[in-house]
Amino acid sequence: MAPTLNPENRPAVLITGASRGIGRAIAHELGRDHHLILGGRDREALDALAAELPSAQPFVADLADPASLADAVTALDLASDPADGGAAADGDTPGRLAGVVHSAGILVSGTVEELTAEDWNRSFALNVTAVAELTRLLLPALRAARGTVVTINSGSGYSSGAGGGAYCASKFALRALTDALRAEEKEHGVRVSSVHPGRTATDMQRELRSYEGGDYQEEDYMRPETVAATVGLALRLPADAAIDSLSVRPR
Repeated sequence: MAPTLNPENRPAVLITGASRGIGRAIAHELGRDHHLILGGRDREALDALAAELPSAQPFVADLADPASLADAVTALDLASDPADGGAAADGDTPGRLAGVVHSAGILVSGTVEELTAEDWNRSFALNVTAVAELTRLLLPALRAARGTVVTINSGSGYSSGAGGGAYCASKFALRALTDALRAEEKEHGVRVSSVHPGRTATDMQRELRSYEGGDYQEEDYMRPETVAATVGLALRLPADAAIDSLSVRPR
């Protein structure tokens, strides 16, 4: 039997990439007033994170594997009939899916000369295709709850440079995806927010600085908790408004 979703009647939100970096910070930001569905591939890490939060459950799936993703979504107890959870209220209906936050992502660095077709496919598979597929699978539940989709994009979704072609192209594509989704889902009452953080103190930033040949100084970057606060704003915004796109940079 599938675990009972939202046992404390909190608004439920699914977070991908929840076990580390920005995703983990988002989990702690939302944990005080949401039931969290923690997405990732490492069940042990997800179980440990769930134990730190008032109301949470793991969502173990390989986002780049459509079959694995579909099985994981099917296993969730998502109510899609208003009779199952009552009328929607500000997108936060008890027992239903109030939102999904796409925080999982991969950094693929290299020049066009260096990168292979496999590198490009790997970048787009997780950063774009997985976002589209998971959103598609969750749309019935999101529509029923008039929920919110949040994508964690990047400053690289607006500009590109040498060595960043594969990553930046995937983030440009993610921005196009969210723009299309926003237009398509407006009639269904689903809000779509695109958050574009600048450089943030995460393992991905360490990896990027290593590729760039520079030092990693954590104090030079935004804290993941700062990005998480913007996600909390998008999800908690009253039902009469939506944040379409939000750019947040180190001060």
